[in-house]
Amino acid sequence: TQQLIWGGRQPALRQARTLDALRALTASGHITREALDQLTAAYKFLRRLEHRLQMVNDQQTHDLPTDGEGLEKIAAFMAYDSTAAFEAELLAHLHSVERHYAHLFEESADLSGPGNLVFTGPEIEPTTAKTLTEMNFANPDRVFKLVSDWHRGRYRSTRSTRSRQLLTEMIPALLEEISKTTDPDMCLLRFDEFLSRLPSGVQIFSMINANPSLLSLMTGILGNAPALAERLSANPNLLESVLSREFFEALPSREELAEEYEQTLAQARDYEEILDNTRRWAADRQFQVGIHILRHKARLRDTSRTLSDIADLILQNLYPKVLDEFAKRHGCFPGPGMAVVAFGKLGAREMSVSSDLDLVFLYEPAANDVLSDGKKALNAGPYFGRFAQRFIDAVTVKTAQGPLYEIDMRLRPAGKAGPMATPITGFAAYYDDSAWTWEHMALTRARVVVGDPAFVEKIQNIIAAVLTRPRDPDGLLADVANMRARVEEEHPAKSIWSVKYLRGGLMDLEFLAQYLQLRHAAEHPSVLDPSTQTAFAKLAQAGVLAEDTAQRLIDAVQLMRHIQGMLRLTVGPAFDADTLPESLQETLAQEAHMADFATLRATLVETAHWVHGVFTEMIEIAAARLPQPCGPDEPPMM
Repeated sequence: TQQLIWGGRQPALRQARTLDALRALTASGHITREALDQLTAAYKFLRRLEHRLQMVNDQQTHDLPTDGEGLEKIAAFMAYDSTAAFEAELLAHLHSVERHYAHLFEESADLSGPGNLVFTGPEIEPTTAKTLTEMNFANPDRVFKLVSDWHRGRYRSTRSTRSRQLLTEMIPALLEEISKTTDPDMCLLRFDEFLSRLPSGVQIFSMINANPSLLSLMTGILGNAPALAERLSANPNLLESVLSREFFEALPSREELAEEYEQTLAQARDYEEILDNTRRWAADRQFQVGIHILRHKARLRDTSRTLSDIADLILQNLYPKVLDEFAKRHGCFPGPGMAVVAFGKLGAREMSVSSDLDLVFLYEPAANDVLSDGKKALNAGPYFGRFAQRFIDAVTVKTAQGPLYEIDMRLRPAGKAGPMATPITGFAAYYDDSAWTWEHMALTRARVVVGDPAFVEKIQNIIAAVLTRPRDPDGLLADVANMRARVEEEHPAKSIWSVKYLRGGLMDLEFLAQYLQLRHAAEHPSVLDPSTQTAFAKLAQAGVLAEDTAQRLIDAVQLMRHIQGMLRLTVGPAFDADTLPESLQETLAQEAHMADFATLRATLVETAHWVHGVFTEMIEIAAARLPQPCGPDEPPMM
């Protein structure tokens, strides 16, 4: 049981021999040294007894003789002076094993349920229907059918006798926990979906029976966070990570994450396992962050930092692994290699659980006669173009462990029409001569996450030069106003909870920060920062914004991101919080540190109104006062 529960995350526990497994469990802290000594002694005694029993008549048996003479002979065969001494030793070992076994499951859930619950027979019994109704299930007949189907082995996870036994034991407690959710019937359907995707039930059901707190956590996710529940249903093994001691402690530092991920990669035997282990590690850590958000155990800046660190480390560590695999055919290319530039939420270190990655790949060009040193040599353009595609595949392909990230490449020079990897000279020339204003705005959130240090510095210098060059303030103002108007026309907010497109929401805040940075960076380079909140703070330090205005804008960003992150975690991207169940509304209010949902709603309306007013005054009214309109810019790639 302990190997089933912990072995998925701790390879050292995957021991076939019982005594080796006991020693490994002791070394990893799952059983005490006293338990190891006593269980080892019992195992050796019982195995010796088993051998003696089978040697008597040369037959496969595990039963002691039932007559006095037979017991006396076995006692003598075991080298005891008397039957009483043998019996005393045998019982001592049996009681020792029994005691340790009982201790292992002493915190198991109370398996008794409220009232009468019977799921045998062709139809639901009246007493069972009454109990389910009292438990707030709206459709007792459907509950009866679902549970009965589980007992009949409808899914792979319930087809073995042992899995059905374990599930039967936990059903009363399961239904009671489900009954505490806002919509028990819907929660039960999500649990049914969870069961349907399990390849086997014994491990998960054993974990739940041994760790009853998992049941409460799982039903809380299924009942209150459908988007997170979808992740759990797609990857049930995520529950294993909850058992680790540090799961509910403070989120790990970047250094701790790096060490853990390196150990995960070290366990991989080939390239496919590198990809699988990466996805499993990322899913575990992202799930941990999601639970911390759901249970209010971490602040927004901490969860965003952790999620961004996870993505950074994956890109940085996968890069050499993919290159090694790519080099088997095409060899290596002289020079600094390829750099990966992150834009958007990863660039700003503002990742959420559902964020994709906005990436651009750059390389140092070379003369046409310079080739890679592989069996199929390539010059720089095709080499880095193919390597970039291989790197994208490593991140986006769905393996047996599921997906990792989606990658958006639309911010590369020339967008979809551009090459997968761009020479740094072409990157610099594009932003000097061809880039639209919205692309310069997006560049304020760029951050180089992978690359040779000297090459990274070269890219950073190019980005800084683009962002700090003097600009026509009127042309910039008109472009920003025009872009926001076009976005409003194409993507109007569906409700006040669509905080990305809401007037006075995240887009207005980001446009405002990016506009002010581009307008004033030539004079005040210190205002540049990928983070919207930090940019407002730096704009205030440079005297571009009043300190109280900057602080209110920072508070507005935090509020909007709290709301967006929580809604995407719980109900997905299509949402209207006014239609959410009351429990989710209260959870949303708690995450935003508000007294209740009504206060949160009122604060959102007031904040958006104020931000819209600032945006209108600084950009829209100012643009309308220009002596003549400038040429329209293209809408941003949102």
